Amino acid sequence: MQVTIDGVTLHLGHPDEIPIRWVGQPEMIRQLLAAWLIIDERDVPMSPRLLGKPGVGKTTLAYAAGKQLGREVYILQATLDTRPEDLLVQPVIEANGRLRYVASPLVTAMLRGGVVILDEGNRMSEKSWASLAPLLDSRRYVESIVAGIKIHAHPDFRLVATMNDDASTFELPEYIHSRLQPQILLDFPEREEELLILKENLPFADDRVLDYVVNFLQAAHMAEERYTVRDGINLARFALKLVGQASGLSLPQALETSLLQTLGREALRHVQRG
Repeated sequence: MQVTIDGVTLHLGHPDEIPIRWVGQPEMIRQLLAAWLIIDERDVPMSPRLLGKPGVGKTTLAYAAGKQLGREVYILQATLDTRPEDLLVQPVIEANGRLRYVASPLVTAMLRGGVVILDEGNRMSEKSWASLAPLLDSRRYVESIVAGIKIHAHPDFRLVATMNDDASTFELPEYIHSRLQPQILLDFPEREEELLILKENLPFADDRVLDYVVNFLQAAHMAEERYTVRDGINLARFALKLVGQASGLSLPQALETSLLQTLGREALRHVQRG
C-alpha cells in the first residue's frame, strides 16, 4: 500500500492480526471506547493511557477495543531507543540507490483510519514524545522532518498508549501527560475473572491446573506481589508440557517444578499446601 503526500510517496505497513479477545472487567473496555467517542462535530477523540503492572492485559484490552470498533489495529512497541523517525517515517535505501520512505505503524494507522497501540509508551524519551505533541491535541497531525511532509490523521484514527507501572520507565513530560487523558488503571482481576482469563488462554488445561494457578495468583495479589495472569499462563503451560513429555513427574510435581523454573523459589510461599 502506498500514499502520496505533497509529492512524497509513503509505503504503508500492515495491521496486526492477533487471535485474542478481552475477558473480564467489562468496565475497562467501556471506558476506553468512551474516550474514543465523538459526541459532536466540534469534538475530537481523546488519547487515553492504560496504566498497570506488566502482564495485566493492557495491550489485549486496547486491541480488543479497536477490533470492537471494526478498525484495523497497529501495535508500535516503544523502547528506550525509540527515535522520532521510528514513530513517524523511516528512509530506506533500495537496491537501485533510490530512497524509499516507510511509514511506521502509527502513521499507517493515521492514514488508514485505524487504531494504534503505543505499547509501553513511558519507556520513550521526551524527544520522541515531542514529535507526537501536535497529534495528541486538536491539531491531529505530525511532521516528518526526514520526509519533509506534514501528515494529518484520518477522522477515524484513534490512539491509546499502554504504560507499565514499574521502575524501568521515564516520567512523562507535563505537556504530554495533559494530552494523554484519561488514565485508565488496570488492576489485578478478581478470582472469577482471573479464572475466566486462564480458561480462555488455556482451553486444554484441566480444573486441577487452573485451580492451582488461580489460587497461587490470588494469594500473590493479596500479598501485593508482582505476579500476573501472564505469569500464571506460563506456569501452567510449562507444567503441562512437562507432564506431556512423559517426564515421570506427577501433575503436582510438574506444577511445583514449573513454578520454580518460571517464577523462582520465592514464589513458593504463595502456594497453598494440602
